Amino acid sequence: MFTSFLGTSPWMARVLPFVIFLGLTALQGTAGEASRYWIYLAKTLLGVWMIWVMYPLVSEMRWQINVEGVLVGVAVFALWVGLDPYVPKLDALFVKLGLSQPKPGDLPWNPLTFFAGNAALGWLFVGVRAFGSALVVPPLEETFYRSFIYRYIVNPDFTSVSLQRWHPVSFFVCAALFGFSHNEWLAGVLCAMAYQALVLRRGRLGEAMTAHAVTNFLLAIWVVAKGAWQFW
Repeated sequence: MFTSFLGTSPWMARVLPFVIFLGLTALQGTAGEASRYWIYLAKTLLGVWMIWVMYPLVSEMRWQINVEGVLVGVAVFALWVGLDPYVPKLDALFVKLGLSQPKPGDLPWNPLTFFAGNAALGWLFVGVRAFGSALVVPPLEETFYRSFIYRYIVNPDFTSVSLQRWHPVSFFVCAALFGFSHNEWLAGVLCAMAYQALVLRRGRLGEAMTAHAVTNFLLAIWVVAKGAWQFW
């Protein structure tokens, strides 16, 4: 039934899975601190299934693993980590501008601390987060932002727009939407531009998905190795 529903229109196949994934993200932590981890596990498993369903419906969503994509992914990772000490986080900016209140009770994602009495469970959620961010998030986000949003701004009949179509307004609006959906907003904007450039260059999502996966996987290693849990 879900497969049939996604197949009803090109935008449905590219938008609905991302919206469902985003909705589950918003629910993390709403049923207690432990729900941050269990809901992440649930949305990751659901994300794998949704990608499986999307695959035959979204022809441009095919992994392309090559040097170009890997190098961009490494460069974006270096940018993400390198900018962190110098650029205020989005939530801090909102507090400074009076748009939100500080939340001193907020804790970083750290399953090794939260499940300190059960190391196996803690490492399970580290692995789930690394897997989800590297292999589930890239196809869903790249399809939504680079295939749908970028082209829809150009023309609501977005499938008529080539993935290689350069459109300045769409390029910067899409980058801003992607960037400001992350707490590391400036790094997010710049990385969106890099990923979009790959799509424009190749006319497909494959290299951008690979770059996104490499960035997120290296970030997962950095988080665990350096204890930089703020990135998660």
